[in-house]
Amino acid sequence: MTLPRIAVAAVGAAALFASASALPALADVESSDPIKLTLHDWTGQLITTQLMGEVLKKAGYNVDYVQADYLAQFAGLKTGDLDVAMEIWATTGQEALDEAVASGKVENLGETGMLAKEEWWYPLYMKEKCPGLPNWEALKDEACAEAFSVAETAPKGRYLGGPVTWGGFDDERVEALDLPFEVVHAGTDAALFAELESAYQRQGPIMLWVYSPHWAPAKYEGEWVEFPEYTAECYEDAAWGGNPDMAYDCGKPSGPIWKAGWVGVKDKWPGAYEAIKAFNISSDEMNKMVGEVDLDGKTIEEVVANWMSENEDRWNKWIAN
Repeated sequence: MTLPRIAVAAVGAAALFASASALPALADVESSDPIKLTLHDWTGQLITTQLMGEVLKKAGYNVDYVQADYLAQFAGLKTGDLDVAMEIWATTGQEALDEAVASGKVENLGETGMLAKEEWWYPLYMKEKCPGLPNWEALKDEACAEAFSVAETAPKGRYLGGPVTWGGFDDERVEALDLPFEVVHAGTDAALFAELESAYQRQGPIMLWVYSPHWAPAKYEGEWVEFPEYTAECYEDAAWGGNPDMAYDCGKPSGPIWKAGWVGVKDKWPGAYEAIKAFNISSDEMNKMVGEVDLDGKTIEEVVANWMSENEDRWNKWIAN
């Protein structure tokens, strides 16, 4: 499984004006400068971003898609070198978002409509080998950890994390909770779920980062590990929780998937700003679209075009402010 190729293209100002008669009614485009939307390394975010980008193009705006690191992008959003990030997950990006907003240089543009959950996940067949699950304390048992081991980590269990750019504090969590596991980071989103598919087919050992919205929790039968409930103090105060010397001895937060942008967007492109704030899709919609790309082999461009065709009345309202 590989991530679909993303067409990264800017629309020239001349082409914009030439096609203006075909565009929905909107206040005059305030600037022909491209609105720079960030792209990351998981299918859902690529879909969300292209949906927003294509809607803005329909309104006459010039759009650039710019590859950016998920957490490092906030430096560019603060300076205006990047303009809009369409998915900031409360599970992994809330701290960075809050800090950026507090700087006065980044604005939280509201919820996408999707709710985020991401945590350690295992196929249900592994519960026979570690019957104390989903309670996290079962993972402290050496026999349970060994059941999740691979040749490279034995006798320790292997936890297959997401790409390191995603954050998540899994290495810190293993140390703080004194778990006999080694964290191995998948190189890409596609590699992460390719390993799940391979292990599931042969009923092999696997513990990995699974997130929702995504097709995986629907396709595979399994459970998320239940860690101590997240609190802000757990992440901020090393004295909180069971390990008085370390933070992150709890689970990951859950919550909305946010949109964020450079504070200058509302003044430079006020019409686009309102459209971005109005953007809203459901987790169920995203699960379906990600499955069409990752499982059915459709391109992101195809999936976005289909959604646009089927939801024209809906997205027209976003750009009709």
